[in-house]
This record gives sequence, C-alpha cells and structure tokens, in this order.
Amino acid sequence: MLFLRLAIPALATAAAFAQDVVPLAPDRVKVLFENDRVRVLQFNEPVHSKLSMHSHPATVAVGFTADHSKYTFSDGKTKEERSKAGQVDYSKAMTHASESLNEGPSQAIMVELKKPGAGASKAAADPVKLDPKHYKVVLDNSDVRVLRAKYGPHENSVMHEHPDAVAVFMTDNHMKMNLADGSSPVSDGKAHDAIWTPAGKHLPENLSDKATEVILIELK
Repeated sequence: MLFLRLAIPALATAAAFAQDVVPLAPDRVKVLFENDRVRVLQFNEPVHSKLSMHSHPATVAVGFTADHSKYTFSDGKTKEERSKAGQVDYSKAMTHASESLNEGPSQAIMVELKKPGAGASKAAADPVKLDPKHYKVVLDNSDVRVLRAKYGPHENSVMHEHPDAVAVFMTDNHMKMNLADGSSPVSDGKAHDAIWTPAGKHLPENLSDKATEVILIELK
C-alpha cells in the first residue's frame, strides 16, 4: 500500500510532464498539418507568455523573430537561450516549461519528428552539389538535413531532387516547379507558413519580382 501511495503521485507527475503543448495552449499553438512522419506546429506567443511543463519528441524549430527564452526542465534546472530571426535549431526529445523574455511577440514553426531517421539522405541529384548558389546546408544529423534555399527575382535552379521534406516559407513565395514528367505547376506560399513536400525531382523557378527564401527540412 505504501508503494502504491508513492507510485500514484509519481505517475501523475510523469503524466503532467508528458502534456501535449497543443491542448495546453490552443490560443498560441496551432497544428498546421500532421502525417505519419511529422507534426508541424505554428507558435504565436505574446509578450512574456508562459507555457507550463510539456513534452516534445525530437524537433526542428525555425524562428521568425529574435527570441530570448527561459526553460525549466523536469529536474528543476533552468536555462536561458537567445536566438536570431531566421535561426534553425534541432532538439532531441525533451520535457520543459518555457517563458518568453522578449519585449515583443515570438513566432516560430516547430517540426516534431515522429520516426528516427535512417542516417543518410537518399537524394541522388543533390541540390547542394548541383546548385550551391541557391542551396546551403544549415544543419545535418541522423534525423534530418536542413537546407536554406534563396532565389533572387526570376532566378531558376537546375533539375534536382529531395526526399520527403517540410518546406517552411521565410518570405512569400511564387514559384513554378518544372517536373521530370514535363509538367510545370505553379505554387504559392505565404511567409511563416509550412507545407509537406513529398520526395521527387523538380527545377524551381522564381516567378516573383522579389527574392524568396525557404527552409527545407529533409527527412532521412
């Protein structure tokens, strides 16, 4: 009986630490989309907002604002972090509470990874090798490779391929995707939005009079 009395509070505490952030703060955290590989969350947090203890699997976070945050972990330890607008970070599975120390609102996309990566990219026609002018590696590990793609007005790439990926739009986006089958669909994206992009070959062309920037989170 003594064991049960001790175990029940411990289980309750563990359950609290496993709290999903979406029902915890539905006014600030929105699910953009979800499939068997990822869940993609959009964060819009007001000045000095707080989130109580919650958990994430391994994640890639793309920040749209310069942020100053304080994290409190399940063991009671705390940590402050600063990040720049446009910064991309990878985190292993974690449980924490968070507090925004910003003097302004905070905006970010968080891509939660549901499956461990295979440790290697499967794309043969690698855009980083074929078109280094437009594609740069931001980070690379056993779960993901993250690319930053930048196109000037009316610039185009060469035919290349990507594995399954999440595209996060840093700017508005108006592109023509010339595909391997000869078709050329036009796609539009809004800044601070994200979409799922299945594996495939294409030759992107910026149809806009403005430069465009996209973060591509390739899954391994």
